Amino acid sequence: MSSQKIDTKVCIIGAGFAGLIVANMLQRYNIPYILIEKHSEAQISARQDMGLIDSQTENILTENNLSDRLTTEAIAQSQCEFRTPEQSFILNYAQKCRHQTNYIYPQQKLLIDLISKLQHQSGEVLFETQAVEINNHVDGATVKCQQNGTTLTINCEFVAGCDGTHGITRASIPQTSLKLRYKNFDYSWLSIRVQGNLANRNTVYSTDPRGFAGYTLESDNILNYYLQIPKKDTVNQWSHERIWSELELRLGELDGKLARGEIIELQVLEIGSFTTQTMQNNRLFLAGDSAHLMNPAGGKGLNLAIQDADILGQAFISYYCHHQNLALKNYSQTRLPIVRKIQQFSESLLQMINTHDDSTPEGKSIQRVQQFKRSQLMHSEIYALDFARNYVGYIPTKRSAVDLNSEQALAKAS
Repeated sequence: MSSQKIDTKVCIIGAGFAGLIVANMLQRYNIPYILIEKHSEAQISARQDMGLIDSQTENILTENNLSDRLTTEAIAQSQCEFRTPEQSFILNYAQKCRHQTNYIYPQQKLLIDLISKLQHQSGEVLFETQAVEINNHVDGATVKCQQNGTTLTINCEFVAGCDGTHGITRASIPQTSLKLRYKNFDYSWLSIRVQGNLANRNTVYSTDPRGFAGYTLESDNILNYYLQIPKKDTVNQWSHERIWSELELRLGELDGKLARGEIIELQVLEIGSFTTQTMQNNRLFLAGDSAHLMNPAGGKGLNLAIQDADILGQAFISYYCHHQNLALKNYSQTRLPIVRKIQQFSESLLQMINTHDDSTPEGKSIQRVQQFKRSQLMHSEIYALDFARNYVGYIPTKRSAVDLNSEQALAKAS
């Protein structure tokens, strides 16, 4: 077996959202790096999933010149709907957040955009390159990889661990330092991708005695439905007819009639989350799912990954371009309070929309909290404003397109 050695400044492990954002930022400032990814480019680009881009993430992509296609093709979304058998109400979160919105944009499109931009700038991703060992010291790091029968040794000053929940980077930090905190739930979601006609532009959260049901867009002709199911259930237990029957019972009508279509993908989503006590160790820094896992409520996982990467990328730029190491030193302190805040928001939303067993004292207590939260969302402006800001990733200093148009109109009038 042949071997090869490479020296660089930053080794980025994982070409997901976090890794590609860091790579694009370093490429822009001509900071030497190597980005390695165990899968092929075709496998990365073929990943299919709904992407909910919040206002902070859209701002990061725009500032880094990475939002060209998102700007023209994404579906702006300004409100969501909450349903029970007794009532329904729509929360216009954009209206409460100075017209800042979420954007529906398929995840695979964003990955393709980030890879294309990097390659257009003469950046490179070493696909099908598996990191197998990380030696992380106070003064540098070594990453050993396998690539098509070749042992590749990368000597670097820093490692950006962006290789997800099951990657090698988090496993390379001592567990006594990580102190993982897990939270699991006693149910799962059945995720249903459907090719069909647009039923409703709003994301819908429906809480029913039979269980939660949800609906959102992925694109103009791809819809996503969700069903709360027992944790032990498998895809094989859910026939298409059973799925449509449950959706109709739990969701009711979407703009007149539930939009049926061809079910093109089914998968069971395990509902759980974890966070680490730290996101760094010596010269190794974690970003995205390597450091934390969000439950799917509110679509925060993708956004936190990109926001981690933005802060980490800025810290590397500060270190190499301005010879300042404070941002790198304080990376965990900067990110963890925000991660935990968003995780609490996501868990609160999850608790509010899912159905809980009311035959136990704990279940009855959760139901009372659930009803209180829905009531507050409907009747308390302060509560609704706080929810809207968390949901949309509100930026207090950001001026919306509506604000800019108003300013331009006033300028013309004067």
